[in-house]
Amino acid sequence: MSPELPPVIAAFFHATNTRGFADFLSLFTADAHVNDEANDHYGAEIAAWIDRATADTKPTAEVTGITRDGEQFVVTARVSGSFPSSPIQLRYHFTLKDGKIAKLFIKA
Repeated sequence: MSPELPPVIAAFFHATNTRGFADFLSLFTADAHVNDEANDHYGAEIAAWIDRATADTKPTAEVTGITRDGEQFVVTARVSGSFPSSPIQLRYHFTLKDGKIAKLFIKA
């Protein structure tokens, strides 16, 4: 049986799907690291990253699976939006610390 999404990861996908980014940075540790499409984003830069990453493509993610190894969760999601390869299967590698996202690596 797959583990349930931790609240912070569920909130990440909810914010992404609804474009509710007002409190988006509160999901991350102050020194968080995001790697998406081979680009790194740290701390406060993460707010600008999510705005840029979703502005034109308006992605929605449907979680299709989750595995857990300690504080690391790998979430598989079917992502659809206004981009050429839509829909695509992505793997979100989350590392949590104190109930927040410390690292997020997104891979195809």
